[in-house]
Amino acid sequence: MKELFAIYDALLDGPGEERIQACAAGTFWTGVQTEHALGLAMTTAGDTAPRLLSGDYAQMTLRQLARGVKSWNYAEAGFAMAAVNAWYNTLSRLDSLDAREPYEHFCTRGLDLTGKRLGLVGHLRMPREILTQAGEVFILERDPRPGDYPDAACDWILPTCDVVIITASTLVNKTLPHLLTLCGDAYTILTGPTCPMCPALLELGLDRLSGMVVQDQGSMLRRIREDLPGPPYPLGQTFLLSRDRV
Repeated sequence: MKELFAIYDALLDGPGEERIQACAAGTFWTGVQTEHALGLAMTTAGDTAPRLLSGDYAQMTLRQLARGVKSWNYAEAGFAMAAVNAWYNTLSRLDSLDAREPYEHFCTRGLDLTGKRLGLVGHLRMPREILTQAGEVFILERDPRPGDYPDAACDWILPTCDVVIITASTLVNKTLPHLLTLCGDAYTILTGPTCPMCPALLELGLDRLSGMVVQDQGSMLRRIREDLPGPPYPLGQTFLLSRDRV
């Protein structure tokens, strides 16, 4: 990346003056709802840094709240990322790009990983055949489980990988730009409910974007407010954008 916030500047080119109707944050997910959409971001702990924005988020427009994506206050950045996704991740926008993709392979469609080194940044839900097909699989995680590598190992492992699949929550904690510099010429995929389906990101070091649109907004808001665990995919539709489709 030439400049740390280039990705964030690209994202901020989109959100308009649509007014926010509701905001909610739980242990697992943060959501921002407008009249037309509900954007999500994975909740990331860290509310110590000064906030960039002042005022009630629920009284802002998407454009106003989205500016917080550059914040080092992760709670604020989570709300801002959800606002960004309330703009980009809509059925009408993504259907205009012919981007619907079944959940079963919404980020891995057509990938041939035979004998390749695969890096997974975050605990991602991958089809089993993808993991068994790869020559080697490295899971890099800030909160590692048995068999995982700590996230500090990214600097050593990612430059050796052929394909890297990255959780989009790295947008909230600001690690994505550095991760992309480590990936070099690897094929890179950004994925998860936090992923903004913004085609401009495909010109900034990413080869694929795989995210979702929340369709059952009422159920998703209840999940957030009641701190219910579990992936939100059953409540929406998954999509895939790649360099050869935009």
